[in-house]
Amino acid sequence: METNTRILDFAESLFMQRGIRAVSMDEIAVGLGMSKKTLYQYFADKDELVDAVVAAHLERMQTDARKWRDQAQDAVHEMFITMEQIQLHLSNMDPILLHDMKKFHPRAYQRFREHKDVFLFELIRANMQWGIREELYRSDLDIDVLCRYRLASMMLAFNTDLFPPQQFNLGLLCQNLLQHFVFGLATEKGHKRLMNYYETTSA
Repeated sequence: METNTRILDFAESLFMQRGIRAVSMDEIAVGLGMSKKTLYQYFADKDELVDAVVAAHLERMQTDARKWRDQAQDAVHEMFITMEQIQLHLSNMDPILLHDMKKFHPRAYQRFREHKDVFLFELIRANMQWGIREELYRSDLDIDVLCRYRLASMMLAFNTDLFPPQQFNLGLLCQNLLQHFVFGLATEKGHKRLMNYYETTSA
């Protein structure tokens, strides 16, 4: 594995577990078995490293989201796959990461904002249009309002005052919020389709 990729992967694993602020460049260097001087040859400072980690992470997320859409049999199935993957990928993430990014690494946070407000918005919009066409979602939905609502409700999971991480697992919490959203969109046909996916998976 190239050194640059090793650094990004290791730093991301620490950030996910403990947040960004709690992890030092010294700790990253020691964990990788390299000197801090070598680490700084690849990334000038922690801010640059955080920005690179976030950029790589968001690129993977967007690639995965497109793959899940291609694999999905219908709009409800796309949401079902997304719920499963959210639970898998976020269960070991400390929600303080997003707070640290916003407060101490504005460039990286701006990347996240663009991902959320542009990529995710269009992804949700396309899913809702797909579901309405197939009569799995209600035809009276205000797509623009509900796309914004979904993005806002997604961010609630990272509010540690509302959902203390000692009490709530982030992956399960995000999964539950998305599940609630999908059931609110669905027609009777959509409800049956979603329950069928659950039953098939648990069988």
